[in-house]
Amino acid sequence: MASSSPAAASSAVSSALPTVAIVGRPNVGKSTLMNRMLGRREAIVAEQPGITRDRKEMPARWQGREFTVVDTGGWLPQGAGDNASMDAKVSAQSERSMDDADVVVMVVDSQAGITGDDEGVAGQLRGREGPVFVAVNKVDDVAHENLVWEFIRLGLGDPFPVSALHGRGVGDLLDAVMAALPEEPAEADVERKSDAGMVSVSIVGRPNAGKSTLFNRLIGDDRSVVHDQPGTTRDAIDTVVNTELGPIRFVDTAGMRRRARIDQAAEYYSLLRALDAVDRSDIALLVIDATVGITHQDQRLAERVDGAGCPIVVLLNKWDLLDTEAREAIVLDIDRRLHFLGEAAVLRVSALSGKGVNRLLPELRGVIAEYQRRIPTQAVNRVLRDAQAAHPAPDGARVLYATQGAADPPTFTLFANRTLPRTYLRYLERRLREAFDLGSVPVKLRVRRRSGE
Repeated sequence: MASSSPAAASSAVSSALPTVAIVGRPNVGKSTLMNRMLGRREAIVAEQPGITRDRKEMPARWQGREFTVVDTGGWLPQGAGDNASMDAKVSAQSERSMDDADVVVMVVDSQAGITGDDEGVAGQLRGREGPVFVAVNKVDDVAHENLVWEFIRLGLGDPFPVSALHGRGVGDLLDAVMAALPEEPAEADVERKSDAGMVSVSIVGRPNAGKSTLFNRLIGDDRSVVHDQPGTTRDAIDTVVNTELGPIRFVDTAGMRRRARIDQAAEYYSLLRALDAVDRSDIALLVIDATVGITHQDQRLAERVDGAGCPIVVLLNKWDLLDTEAREAIVLDIDRRLHFLGEAAVLRVSALSGKGVNRLLPELRGVIAEYQRRIPTQAVNRVLRDAQAAHPAPDGARVLYATQGAADPPTFTLFANRTLPRTYLRYLERRLREAFDLGSVPVKLRVRRRSGE
């Protein structure tokens, strides 16, 4: 990656766990099989082919053995389908997973038999040095098992009859996969435990704002499919990157639209995944397409992220495409439309060229420090005492004592003699922000009435 990237001289942290990639042509049940292996619904599943586009990696466990399972988009030959450019990018992601995985599971459809696209996937896999298993899906009962043997013609060994939807035969397939996995290194447990305190940064925004392009630049790898078709990313994709700040988990999310415009089940579940990623993140990067300007939907997204208690860094993407007049207009628009974000940092970047992205890591350093800030109780009470002396609360209400109960974000518990008005709490919050330089992170105030007062 170019040296201008904040992840320069860094690399994605390779998983200490062995990897199992699930591959195959579109709509054979790859995501359903992944969900069955995980024992929960993680990958988005729908009848519509082509739902999965990016690689999605999740930790899994079988018979006490841990591994990483990778769901991939449907492989198609070059030039096939109605959208050849998109298909080629999705297929390239699938082929990379085939090359990188320790074990590959190729999924085929028992009802359809061997198709030309199945032959194409098998051709990609025959030259692999590592083990490959063929999972013949949709074998829901014994009567359909005779359909399995046709798939020996793929030249990848004896096929496994499975029903990903009902779980039939998946245990036998997993037993064989576990036996083929390489031994797990002893240091794996140590690396996995260190993930617990890792900073998570989600990348959010409207469809086609450039989130996946930024994600790929940050991690130094074409991990997410990038295309000019809105809504390319359907799921939340994460990668851990070693940086000068330590390991950071970057999460690419699907573009968020207004719910009234979501007319497909896949898009609805994409929205839920994106909102869940925001709720679990420490910091959110709000990517705005500067060539479009700040829309009403950008405002709603910012409100949703701010409401989750997540610090926000605003990225005006495609900045290099604006002339001077347009740049001045959008800067004024930020003050007008995103004023509720307070002192949130605003960076002008081009995710495609990398220009300005080098300023992101230093900004994250400051936000992380503020987010994790611990303030001595004595200092908190001194600031609140001075604030109340300068501007007493109405009706004799006052804060008797306060302490910081938590960080991530800074959370203060105020013990008061009676209820404090919201306007006064906002005043106290502002004084705490100013005193302790907490301008860009959410600050939570919890008020408790002192008994007997």
